[in-house]
Amino acid sequence: MKNWHDMTVKELKYELKNNNMPCTGNKTQLIKRLEGGTFIDAEIIEEKINKYHIINMITDKYNYIKSIHFSTLSIIVIVIIGMSGGALLNSDRILDIIGGEEDYILIDFDINQSREYAQTLVNLGHPDWEGRLSGTIEEKNTAESIKYNFSEMNIPSTIEEFKVPMFEMGNQFELSLCTPGDLGGILAGPTPCSIADANRDIIEFTHTEDYVIQGYSGSMDIRYASETNVIDLGVGSADKNWGTASQGIGLVWLRDSINNESATENNTVLFLRAQENQLSGLILINDKTNCGELIENDCVPYFKSLNVDSFNNLPESIGFLMASKSVGEYIVNEVVNGNSRIQMIVDVQNQGTGTIYVPCGIIEGKTDKLIIFGAHHDTVYNGQGAIDNTAGAATLQEISRQFGEILIEYGKPEYTLWFCTWGGEEEGLLGSSEWVKKHQNRLEKDLRLYINLDMNHVDLERNTGVTLFGNNNNDISHINKIVKTFRDEYSNIYDKYEINVMLLDSEEMPKNSDHAPFVYEISEDKFGNSLVCYGSGSSEYHTYLDTMDRFNEESLALSGIIYGSFVRYLSYK
Repeated sequence: MKNWHDMTVKELKYELKNNNMPCTGNKTQLIKRLEGGTFIDAEIIEEKINKYHIINMITDKYNYIKSIHFSTLSIIVIVIIGMSGGALLNSDRILDIIGGEEDYILIDFDINQSREYAQTLVNLGHPDWEGRLSGTIEEKNTAESIKYNFSEMNIPSTIEEFKVPMFEMGNQFELSLCTPGDLGGILAGPTPCSIADANRDIIEFTHTEDYVIQGYSGSMDIRYASETNVIDLGVGSADKNWGTASQGIGLVWLRDSINNESATENNTVLFLRAQENQLSGLILINDKTNCGELIENDCVPYFKSLNVDSFNNLPESIGFLMASKSVGEYIVNEVVNGNSRIQMIVDVQNQGTGTIYVPCGIIEGKTDKLIIFGAHHDTVYNGQGAIDNTAGAATLQEISRQFGEILIEYGKPEYTLWFCTWGGEEEGLLGSSEWVKKHQNRLEKDLRLYINLDMNHVDLERNTGVTLFGNNNNDISHINKIVKTFRDEYSNIYDKYEINVMLLDSEEMPKNSDHAPFVYEISEDKFGNSLVCYGSGSSEYHTYLDTMDRFNEESLALSGIIYGSFVRYLSYK
């Protein structure tokens, strides 16, 4: 005979579930039920017995009642209400009685294992820049590593490949300023800022820290000797005279709207204007994001991409980068308003295609109906991407490992479960969009739910919790209830983080991550159902500072357990 008292609440509920017994109640009640004891609390007074007896009876007989014709069921409900003296009319349990008592068994989640998954992904980054840029050997190795982990979980897996427009980073990048020396008269004087200009003053800025190449930049090679014009274009609005920067370098300040000046538009718009006005280079200066949060009195540059579909032909000879605020101010003072010269070398090929990868682990269910977990495994090129989105890819792998264990113990789930990670997210949701396009017919027919894990991480120092949101009212109702169960069973974690649950209209679902194709592109007639988690405190977003130094694996358990437990409920209820 098992010693029930030595088991956890979770383990007791598993035993009850396995024996088709009700799983509600506290630990004492669960043990009494397993030992065959009668369950009526001693403190329940006589007039309450009938009500709770009826509720428990209906819960135990739910599967039988569910098969009864609606008119018969209606009569039963009316009789129950009558027997209760109308008390149930004011009880929120009435809907549970009609629809069945919900019992949520939370999945396990090993935070140490999730950190191991994360560290493995980070170790696969570029040897110099540390990122896992889409279309590179680093991204390919990442996809193969994830597929290997699925096989270690005894979960069948695949890797699909997609050809997409992709830029390729070269090896030479430079942004520097030179103040000419004052040596002259020797052999007619040296060329300003040449090697012969011995007392020239050169300031070199550091790639990835002081400046970052932007997605689908072209190449350029401007040296000190060219005396290239550098023009301050403010926020780069349409009414600015971009033509004054033709054949030169335009400076655009990334800012919110202030003092009746419009906010800076996105990279796509700015690059189009640079192309239309035949600029040689475009420098976007960060004066908006992470200012003072990472580096005192400065704004760290970060990577952003653009929409290649907006261009008839991408400009292949216009270099495009973002610089820190301090670098931008230095360029204005020393070049625009001074006599220094700029050297800007950008080595990027943007005219070709690249192969991106989508590995998926697949647990076949009793039906063809699908539930898909997704997270992108690619990062920006200029950093480890520990939070964006190593965190999400690690969470997904730990969830899939848990479902591999559940499969062994309980057999096939009701739904077929897919665990997929996407390449090409940072360049415009390329992997998820191409995958949805390829599998659209089945998705339109069979997709029940897509769950997206992207930046589901909480920074402990800047902790404002997590936001869980979706576009299906019934799903959100279940998530709210599971959060309460999570509160009871993981109070040590729950007390640290605020959990916000939100229902959005489908039209309000954001389009900035891989859930978007599953909401908007699987059907012309209806929206797909999706759940999303966003964490907080990620000021290091898309910068070289997004490293494992600040990684908080505990926070991954919030979305991992809550969303994983919802899928367990749907698949094994």
